[in-house]
Amino acid sequence: MPENPQTPPFDPATTTRPIGALLRYYTIVSLMTVIGFPFVFLPMYFKYRSLRYKFDDQGVSMSWGILFKREVYLTYRRIQDIHVSRGIIQRWLGLATVSVQTASGSAGAEMSIEGIGNPEGLRDYLYSRMRGSKEEPKTNEAGQQEGTLAGADQGASDEALVLLNEILGQVKALREDRDSGEVADG
Repeated sequence: MPENPQTPPFDPATTTRPIGALLRYYTIVSLMTVIGFPFVFLPMYFKYRSLRYKFDDQGVSMSWGILFKREVYLTYRRIQDIHVSRGIIQRWLGLATVSVQTASGSAGAEMSIEGIGNPEGLRDYLYSRMRGSKEEPKTNEAGQQEGTLAGADQGASDEALVLLNEILGQVKALREDRDSGEVADG
């Protein structure tokens, strides 16, 4: 899908706050509740005012809240899927919600990023970072790949594989001790 010429490209270094259209969206949604407007609008307004994003080399962070501060941090290697959704009002305002899912077992998204001017650019950026973190195996000083068992690349479970290799070595040592003890006794 070609990018809208009016929409600036996604830049993770400068994207720290939602765009102003998100506050207009919150206002319209709140006005639709008629009598409940202040009860719906005030929490959304405070979320908009305190909403911050940070994209670094390891992951993405989102924080918001005045009385009760919430922060969500996801590393790129934990991301499983990314969805871009737009309601009719969001399309009219040029907004979208980018939902980031992990394998945490929850039914909903782990993080929902709102108020980004170029949601397709954000989605593409997250996909490239997600794939990049899975395709870069760690290597040791000798240039050999670390964290593998029988030469298989295991990416996200490097620490578990190292632990399993240590346990395997200890079991082998115990068997050798037992076998050498039986030979000496027999």
